[in-house]
Amino acid sequence: MFIAQKVANEQDIEEILQESLIATVDCLPLYSGKSTLFTWICGIARHEIADYYRKKKIKTFLFSHLPWLEELANEALGPEQIFMRRELEDKVKKTFGRLSEGYAEILRLKYYQGLTVEQIAIKLNETIKGVESKLFRARQAFIKVYTADAS
Repeated sequence: MFIAQKVANEQDIEEILQESLIATVDCLPLYSGKSTLFTWICGIARHEIADYYRKKKIKTFLFSHLPWLEELANEALGPEQIFMRRELEDKVKKTFGRLSEGYAEILRLKYYQGLTVEQIAIKLNETIKGVESKLFRARQAFIKVYTADAS
């Protein structure tokens, strides 16, 4: 997984992945096709990783110097953030549930388990080109189902 190569903590990976998926869907109308969809999504993920650590650094600094601020922030933003995260997780799970098992599996292998295309090819006993093609179709199917649910 692109994110797992840059982030060590499993919870951070999951959070950044969710944020990247949201940003990808939100920005989908801006996709011009000048690069592959995967490269474009990785660019979004790269920005989400930077944003995540920038926010984390700011929070750490503020909360270490102003501990009362953390309590205030948790009270003010906690329930809404929890609700929005759960809502997104539910939508992503629902989208995965509507994909064919083959598409869902290959997306999990690539983006959740962080396997390379070569590793996926070995695991699924397929050619690298076959895996690349299947990943492309799986991403397109995910976007189609996800955006159809938003309509």
